[in-house]
Amino acid sequence: MGKAIEQEALSRGHEVVGKIGYRNTSSLTIPFIQQSEVVIEFSRPEAAFENIKMCIDAGVPVISGTTGWLDKLDDVKKHCNEQGSAFLYASNFSIGVNLFFQLNKLLTKLMNPHPQYQPSIEEIHHTQKLDAPSGTAITLASGLLENFPSKKSWALSPTEDKEALTINALRVDKVPGTHSISWDSEIDSIEIKHTAHSRKGFVVGALLAAEWIVGKKGCFGMEDVLDMK
Repeated sequence: MGKAIEQEALSRGHEVVGKIGYRNTSSLTIPFIQQSEVVIEFSRPEAAFENIKMCIDAGVPVISGTTGWLDKLDDVKKHCNEQGSAFLYASNFSIGVNLFFQLNKLLTKLMNPHPQYQPSIEEIHHTQKLDAPSGTAITLASGLLENFPSKKSWALSPTEDKEALTINALRVDKVPGTHSISWDSEIDSIEIKHTAHSRKGFVVGALLAAEWIVGKKGCFGMEDVLDMK
């Protein structure tokens, strides 16, 4: 993602003033960060919290697409607001996926009066993806649970909990990301699906968010960038 974002940023006329990878993590300091107008953070779950916190302390807007660390998301938002900085998190920056999030919520509201249909989620990613389920699948599950009270939580398949929304997470080589939501009854099924053909959508969305957040204060999501609230 870092290499793809760099290529797209340069093609859009931006200047990349610094890059941090596993070979130069010691270079990540507040003065280093303050060379930038905005930081794009795609790293690993165990590093994301400290990376983002340092950007906030530096007073530089930061957007993050790292998943698998969301138990600390509220702490980051609180710290951002206390420091008067700017932070944007998205489990997926793709414009298509964010439209899919809204479609999921709308469909769930339509299905709510029809309990004969029961939902499930399937996500497929490349074999190098570290977390399961994906952050995108968790976001889809959250949008569904908000609007379908008969499901109380989500759980990875297999599960015997009838009140849990089932998420089936598959890892297949060279798959950028596919997410589908099925509503099944005894007589028929309804399915919505998003398939990423490459990482291009994630890259374009991340740069759109980075351009949007410059000069702003507060905590945001892609629904703010795309004006979908």
